[in-house]
Amino acid sequence: MTTQHDTRLRTDCATDADGRITFRLPAATGSRPQLLLRLRPKKGRPETTKHLLDLEPGHPDGPLRAVLEPHPALDEGRWDLYLLPEAGAERQRLRPGLRDLRALVDGHLRDRPSPVTVRIPYVTKDGFLALRAWRRTTHAEARTIDVTDRAITVTARLHGAVLQEDATVRLRLRGGDTVRKIGPRIDDDGRGFSFVAGHDDLTITGGGSGGIWDAFVRPAADASPIRIARLLDDVADRKHVFVYPAMTAAASAVRPYYTVDNDLAIEVKTAE
Repeated sequence: MTTQHDTRLRTDCATDADGRITFRLPAATGSRPQLLLRLRPKKGRPETTKHLLDLEPGHPDGPLRAVLEPHPALDEGRWDLYLLPEAGAERQRLRPGLRDLRALVDGHLRDRPSPVTVRIPYVTKDGFLALRAWRRTTHAEARTIDVTDRAITVTARLHGAVLQEDATVRLRLRGGDTVRKIGPRIDDDGRGFSFVAGHDDLTITGGGSGGIWDAFVRPAADASPIRIARLLDDVADRKHVFVYPAMTAAASAVRPYYTVDNDLAIEVKTAE
């Protein structure tokens, strides 16, 4: 399907606390205009997932309006937005207008049932409107990260599950089978927890220039590990927004960071 780029097609959007998103577009030609959401495919893969919303005028000759309801949940990934003036017409990529995301700012303060779903409108690097979506059966939301010269302390909260007494935090070395286990401090409600990772927990043996630890929590000994991430607010891409200092010791520098998917990781760099 071909795509037109029209700089006049600026789209306002507003979110509410339940995850509902309302879009408003300028009045457009076409007999049955629709808002097309397309899941961005991986490089070299064809488009497979789309979602269509009917666009209706709020009043005669007024702007068009479409509502993306919280359910059904969108597949996890990045969704590009287009105007489809009518069936079979060229789709037109949408530019961002006003984005009201105030309802998302304190989203980490509310407990979420399973599955945990998130949709955040954002502006792409080339200036178009898109949605970042997550859908996870359970989710561990990172809250605060404190870095000193001795340790990294992380506080977090579990959504969609409860921590048992035998819960563990697991740091998994990317690209290998090495796992370090840390006993978390668990809040009385079984949801909030924190852990401290010191130099010994984060040391990478075997030489080399370092590596990356991915952070998980296992709610019980027989449960699957849950990725620790920061998803429940208005920031679609955290990696270059939240930059933390490094913990240094001997010839190593250790720094927590968020990945391109907003998952928590800890990078270890060793001087050669």
